[in-house]
Amino acid sequence: MGRKKAQASCKGKQHGPSAQQKQASSAARILSRGARNELDVLCEKLFHLTSNPAYMTQLWNNYLDISEVLLKVKRLEEMKTESSQRSQVIGQFTNWLTENGARMDGVSIAEYPGYDLGLKAEADFAENQLILEIPRALIFSTYTAAPELTALQNDPLVQHMPQVALAIALLVERYKKNSTWKPYLDMLPNSYNTVLYMKANDMIELKGSPTLEPALKQCRNIARQYAYFSKIFQNNNEPVSAMLKDIFTYERYCWAVSTVMTRQNLVPSPDGSRMIHALIPMWDMCNHENGRITTDFNSTSDHCECYALRDFKKGEQIFISYGPRTNSDFFVHSGFVQMDNDQDGFKLRLGISKADSLQKERIELLGKLDLPSVGEFLLKPGTEPISDTLLAFLRVFSMRKTELAHWLRSDKVFDLKHMDCALETVVEENVRKFLLARLQLLIANYPTTLKEDLELLETTLPQVKKMTVQLRVTEKRILLGALEYVEQWIKA
Repeated sequence: MGRKKAQASCKGKQHGPSAQQKQASSAARILSRGARNELDVLCEKLFHLTSNPAYMTQLWNNYLDISEVLLKVKRLEEMKTESSQRSQVIGQFTNWLTENGARMDGVSIAEYPGYDLGLKAEADFAENQLILEIPRALIFSTYTAAPELTALQNDPLVQHMPQVALAIALLVERYKKNSTWKPYLDMLPNSYNTVLYMKANDMIELKGSPTLEPALKQCRNIARQYAYFSKIFQNNNEPVSAMLKDIFTYERYCWAVSTVMTRQNLVPSPDGSRMIHALIPMWDMCNHENGRITTDFNSTSDHCECYALRDFKKGEQIFISYGPRTNSDFFVHSGFVQMDNDQDGFKLRLGISKADSLQKERIELLGKLDLPSVGEFLLKPGTEPISDTLLAFLRVFSMRKTELAHWLRSDKVFDLKHMDCALETVVEENVRKFLLARLQLLIANYPTTLKEDLELLETTLPQVKKMTVQLRVTEKRILLGALEYVEQWIKA
């Protein structure tokens, strides 16, 4: 299944709140009028801090201001910790799956150190052998769950952000009395290692890393969504608002968003017209390892099918591939780092300056190469760290007026993506000098060295601290590998 963005839609008539929907009393905490007013004021402040584009130039200070407001929000919303032992509900969960048509012969759920829960092979599986079949009726989406969400189908966030719609659907089903999804919801983790759960002293560990910016932006975006929905639910009385008014909190929204971020996939809509975001019970118990994607949706049987990535022996943990993603993406959206990630890359942000006297010519030539004038380019691990697209961009970036004019007329412009392309010596020298200086600067930006980080990993660290150090190690290894490559290139 692909991972391109898709939009989920909800169709149906709007109904008033039912007696069932009015009940979320066991999870509700009715605030006093004064506390409710204080919380509303804090949400307004939060919405301003997270919506004003002026703050985007100072993301770290903005993050600290947002964190300060959220601390007050969480104190007002304070509630009993909702915790349950997932291992105690495995039986109810697997019974629910089989009773509703799932096929999972030869697999079970087990605990694994460093992974929490995972899928265990109860028999030998050969590569490409079918492991799981999950029918559409058991796939959690806005088509199969939370019909109350149709009342918000015209809301811009619900309408245009399918992940947000799925997160709200999760909350609706989690706090609805007698939800048919209860066995699945009880199996979900109580909390996650995503950046939404990190504190400022965790986040500062990302100093020097290109991952810091997307991590801060993610926290900012979710805080804005929380403030937005808090206002919606307090000021409306349609079914979703009536149900969530007294139980919607920042921490519960973080849980729902993190569940979606770490477990979502794309499946075809029932009519096959689009791809929709969904959660796939049991399949989402599989942990990740390198390899090809071996999950597909069978439109004929209307089932999600998962095949063995490789041979698995009885007793082994069954892994799947989550797809080609960098450790930065895994860190921000999935809450883990894979030390041997063969699809990893260091995101190098480059752009043509508006002050450049040759800006127009450079942008025109980049357009012929199908390259952006501002964008992220991946430095890759291994012996060939410089991609053809990065090389072509740097060549255009380093050209003088005469070279730009020549290549704008040339019908062999895509030769610029090849290492052995014949170019003026001064252009190639400028490319190498620029890369050398940029790589040295990026390495110097980290407050610790690779050696210091590796020594830290030999000690016992809290999980989040361990993740940030692992991320720094993988990023620095790519940078140092690229630096060595450029130094050899200069010598040659």
